[in-house]
Amino acid sequence: MAEIQYYATGRRKTCIARVTIAPGDGQIIINGTPVNIYFPRETMRMMLRQPIELAGITGKYNITATVSGGGLTGQAGAIRHGIAKAIVNMDNDLRLRLKKEGLLTRDPREKERKKYGQKGARKRFQFSKR
Repeated sequence: MAEIQYYATGRRKTCIARVTIAPGDGQIIINGTPVNIYFPRETMRMMLRQPIELAGITGKYNITATVSGGGLTGQAGAIRHGIAKAIVNMDNDLRLRLKKEGLLTRDPREKERKKYGQKGARKRFQFSKR
């Protein structure tokens, strides 16, 4: 008999994370790599553990994520968003608790495009009167 898996997609900046939660011993695997090797900073690992600890499922489920695009911080945010959405798919009663912490809201901030005739999105070239 196949194990029940819960799936969700998380996004942040230009990153997209496909997250699967299945019963297990609490391992977190990202792109085939253990979490402590993929994310060397403790703050990023804490970001991933936040929805797991809030839901009270620490050590009960294995999490597998495939993430692409962006940098490490954006990827950590996308995986956190995906984990939170997958937990809600698993148990809808936890939705209110995760929503209150802001874990189900997609962070809409993206890089602003560079404008023509300017140095960047907002920065201008230096003005010369003469």
